[in-house]
Amino acid sequence: MSVGRDTLSRMRPALKPGLRWVWRDPDTLQIGIDSRRAVALAGMRAAAPLIGLLDGSRDRQQVIAAAADRGIRAEAADRVLTLLAAAGSLYDFPASTIATLPDDARARLASELATASLAHGDGDGGARVLVRRQAAAITVLGTDAVGSCLASLLTAAGIGRVVSVGPAVDQPSPGLQPRRAPEPGDWPPATAGRARASRMRPRGTPPTARDGTPPTARDATARGGTLLRALRPGGKLPDLAVLVGQHDPELASALVWKRVPHLAVAASEAIGVVGPQVVPGQSACLRCLDLTRTDRDPAWPLILAQLAGQEPQPAACDAALATAVAAQAASQALAFVDRAAAASAVVNGTLELVLPDWQWRRRTWQPHYECSCSRH
Repeated sequence: MSVGRDTLSRMRPALKPGLRWVWRDPDTLQIGIDSRRAVALAGMRAAAPLIGLLDGSRDRQQVIAAAADRGIRAEAADRVLTLLAAAGSLYDFPASTIATLPDDARARLASELATASLAHGDGDGGARVLVRRQAAAITVLGTDAVGSCLASLLTAAGIGRVVSVGPAVDQPSPGLQPRRAPEPGDWPPATAGRARASRMRPRGTPPTARDGTPPTARDATARGGTLLRALRPGGKLPDLAVLVGQHDPELASALVWKRVPHLAVAASEAIGVVGPQVVPGQSACLRCLDLTRTDRDPAWPLILAQLAGQEPQPAACDAALATAVAAQAASQALAFVDRAAAASAVVNGTLELVLPDWQWRRRTWQPHYECSCSRH
């Protein structure tokens, strides 16, 4: 990393938090333990007292002056600071950003700042990431074990506004109840027609009313518009919506129509799925996935129509699976907020965890040629 002299002179240099430093020998300082993060600097024997000064409480010139009081020549101190900065071991302590945080938030978010600084290689100690997170609003649609854990993780990570609202579909009453297998005669009269229509109408296109008049952009559909309003209790749509579990297709249509990025998350049948991350107009939407599944399995529209409004009770999602899925979903949501391009793992793709091997695998989903979502 190249660091200019003007930048260095304005820094309040501090060793990046989260990195431990050790001596490899009396003359070589190693910062970081894991080889993927660590750097080693030789010739540091005489400059050892300087390391203790790098806590962000002084600017560069003050560090050099304090080092001189400890018997370290100004030229040597300047050289050490330059080497540490070039190695990526220093960051500019974000004093102004930290000062805006209450003491409890400052302590709680310290690990978030340290992780962001190391993960992204930022020289500001994660300050820009923190600003993005504090300004972001995420709505989690679903209050089951996955949704509740996800909302807690996002709040703990510093997202400024996390709203948790009811389930994506009407849930059946809880409890263990015997159920017989559905038969064709059990299907609602409109099921078959709805299944065929679901193949024909792209999810990103709001359906027309019975008189053929398309709905307004404000309310893409009556149900979709109602659900969409539930996502903005503060009057503003979120920066990201997370749909947990079985989602309402009309809501997904409305999200695409209103260009609200959204992330699908599910955990059932001892399988966790995170994704896709839908960026309207840029990536595959949930309708694209349905169309692709229909290409592979012509019965999928009929199956999908029967799934509307129902979830298995109890869900085959234990505490460990729910936590793992929530953590993966939180990491992808944070990647999107921190740097939108960093969420590429679930853009045009899903991350899937199939028990019992507990290994995440990625599946690619491309925009479907029959879907018009890319034109919205």
